[in-house]
Amino acid sequence: MIAISFPPPDFKIVREGNKEMIFDRHRKKYVVLTPEEWVRQNFLNYLVQVLQYPASLIGIEREIFLGEMKKRYDIVIYNRAMQPWMLVECKEMNVPLTEQTMQQVIRYNMVIPATFLVITNGTHTFCGNYIATKGKWRFLHALPAFV
Repeated sequence: MIAISFPPPDFKIVREGNKEMIFDRHRKKYVVLTPEEWVRQNFLNYLVQVLQYPASLIGIEREIFLGEMKKRYDIVIYNRAMQPWMLVECKEMNVPLTEQTMQQVIRYNMVIPATFLVITNGTHTFCGNYIATKGKWRFLHALPAFV
């Protein structure tokens, strides 16, 4: 498991009708503030502010197809050659990270072949990459530095 200290939140939050909306700096729009969105926004801030991942190389909640099923990934970080480098699946804080969560991000990885796969619920975070020559996963103790 990877320990993460999120930067202090400095989000713009407004109420529209009966919904709270949070301004997503990356998508440049307000989105519904769900428990999962709270985790996603804090994790994005951590990636950009603390780890210095380039914001311009981050994709958020885009549609993909798994066979005929439409899905939406949470976060993809691209390398400088615009190839998927890291795929992140966010869950709300009270959702435990299980084998099923890891299988979800592995399925997404079949469509978006990224070097690193991450699952987080804001409290717990795991990052791994598949070592094809050994036929097994290697889990890291820290998120990799962006190069």
